[in-house]
Amino acid sequence: MNKAALFLSFVLGSAAAFTSAHAGTGKATTLMVKELPDFPGKEGMVELVEFTPGEVSQPHRHNADLFVYVLEGSVVTQVKGQAAQTVNAGGSFYESPTDLHIVSRNASATQPAKLLVFYVKDKGAPPTVLLQHEHQ
Repeated sequence: MNKAALFLSFVLGSAAAFTSAHAGTGKATTLMVKELPDFPGKEGMVELVEFTPGEVSQPHRHNADLFVYVLEGSVVTQVKGQAAQTVNAGGSFYESPTDLHIVSRNASATQPAKLLVFYVKDKGAPPTVLLQHEHQ
């Protein structure tokens, strides 16, 4: 069993999973939320995000430091001021709380994509904020 599958099995087995509505940013299932005692006022959150074939998310930002691991498929991602990149299964990327995520889409029109996302955020803050057109 590879490390990602082992980690995902652990997270799924140790947390009650529930689906959250992240409008326009893929189907997000929250796997775990845990207060971080060494970082007062902060919490860690783990989500499984699924993109259907060809799905494109709305531009957004995160109230978090975001660490993303692509479990399956490929995604095209771009934050404002940087070049777009395609990240395949087994690859990872990072976003800061100030990044504006202007491109986020499944790279395939026929295959789904799945991401494991780890957030470090202010306790209780919504993890995702959709951008208004003037920020793009």
